Amino acid sequence: MSCEGKVIFEPIGFVSTSASETEIRDKTNVSTITINEELAEGLEGITGFSHLFVLFYLNQLSNEQRKTLKVHPRGRTDLPLTGVFATRTMLRKNPIGLTVVELLSVTGNVLTVRGLDAYDGTPVLDLKPYDPWDNIENIKVPDWWKKLEKEKASELK
Repeated sequence: MSCEGKVIFEPIGFVSTSASETEIRDKTNVSTITINEELAEGLEGITGFSHLFVLFYLNQLSNEQRKTLKVHPRGRTDLPLTGVFATRTMLRKNPIGLTVVELLSVTGNVLTVRGLDAYDGTPVLDLKPYDPWDNIENIKVPDWWKKLEKEKASELK
């Protein structure tokens, strides 16, 4: 829906999680998404998918944070100052979050998911099923990203 050059979204539901700010990126966290009751019919068939894309509104960002155009990835000053559109930072003009989650169960209008990095009370804008078309081979990533992955792999050893 648009109004005078603005794009207006209405949440389809909200996140419930007990994860704290420091725990929110833990991909083992289990959360629920409660879809608005009048939209519950739209969930029919969703249990046929193991994973979903969740698009959500990063409602806790200030107007000042939304003006940020460059960041150090993951807040690390040893990584290059990079444009926000080349990172996964939440600091962006249109603060829309995107995460792939594992769908654990659906009960009525409540989805239980694992891996959602959204705060308690976060408005959910949309859900989309993740399917094999979303797998891309031979992707290109910058050197700083490779550095992060190498560090992550050595931590797991």
